[in-house]
Amino acid sequence: MNGESDAAAGIAILLWASEPEAPQRLATPFFHAAAAAAMDMPVEIYFTARSVLLLQPGVAAGLRASPHHAKTVLDAMREAVSHGAVLLACTDALHAQGLTHDRLIAECSGRGGAVQFMARACDLRWRTLVF
Repeated sequence: MNGESDAAAGIAILLWASEPEAPQRLATPFFHAAAAAAMDMPVEIYFTARSVLLLQPGVAAGLRASPHHAKTVLDAMREAVSHGAVLLACTDALHAQGLTHDRLIAECSGRGGAVQFMARACDLRWRTLVF
């Protein structure tokens, strides 16, 4: 089969091992998200575990994937959002890190955790990536 029936309905990206302590791993998920969103693909990025720390004001703005890369992690996140990607914070991860949803960066669209991501993973029309 070829054509539209083969097209993915969206891309769901789970950030699990993407945390502030490993900035060298932080730009890639957002570059992939921006690329997919720029191709008019719905993109949802789920922040879980310690990756929710990136949603705190000031954290991603102070991180770079490499000293040779001009963009901050926040720049990469904003680029993905500007193309249509949606940033979602796991409520349980927020709680585990002592954070509340009302104190996150404006680019975070809402909450989404294990149930929402697993619904995407079980939907054969969606593709999933884990970073």
